Amino acid sequence: MDRVMEIAAAEGAIDAHMFTPDGADKALPPVVMFTDIGGLRPSYYEKAQKVAEGGYAVLLPNIYYRDVTGQAVPDSRSYRERAMLSTLRSYGRRLTPDALAGDFEALLRCIDAEPEFADGGIGVVGYCMTGGFALRMAANHSRRVVAAAGFHSARLAVEDDPASPLHVVDSIEAQVYLGHADRDELMPPDQIARLDGALAEAGVHFTTELYRGAGHGYSTSDAPAHDEVAEARHYKRLFTLLKETID
Repeated sequence: MDRVMEIAAAEGAIDAHMFTPDGADKALPPVVMFTDIGGLRPSYYEKAQKVAEGGYAVLLPNIYYRDVTGQAVPDSRSYRERAMLSTLRSYGRRLTPDALAGDFEALLRCIDAEPEFADGGIGVVGYCMTGGFALRMAANHSRRVVAAAGFHSARLAVEDDPASPLHVVDSIEAQVYLGHADRDELMPPDQIARLDGALAEAGVHFTTELYRGAGHGYSTSDAPAHDEVAEARHYKRLFTLLKETID
């Protein structure tokens, strides 16, 4: 079931969707899902509902609410078009660590207030650029977030990037899973190694997996690199992480 919501935040109202299993009659463990660069759209509604059907209440916020309500990309357009990517990247530049910190606070207030969400630990999952959001939310709220996952994440450990989540992983208490694509130019081997080293040095309980033959966007049905086998594996790994932590 898809419920449309508005969440009060410091910089405006975050429009969001809450997905629960059909016929759910009790509070369920909360999962925050962040979309990839393309923002809210049917492929992510489907993804969030599939996770919800596993027994969770999934909160899917509009990461671009400061600039647009609802879908940032019209149904008649593709987020991969050069002009659309330019627009989305301009929206994304506003998602600084400080801006995200306020958004995370708002999402947690929503989870605390809505009866569909059970008490206890929270899971967070991000895709593409929002794999970093998942890590950062886990770092900012280490007592609340007990599971954090990123799939075909982008630029998590760019050297000398002061905004990289690399610099906050020592605050993470959550169990972390990262599913990288071995044909992903946005998360090359040197960045994977750099992030793994930082997580290990910080003592984070983490798993890194390389999806052989997969490209950036493998888990998302409307991405050019969509891979059904890799998508199925991503759900399997995500459900395993959630069952080990928030069930």
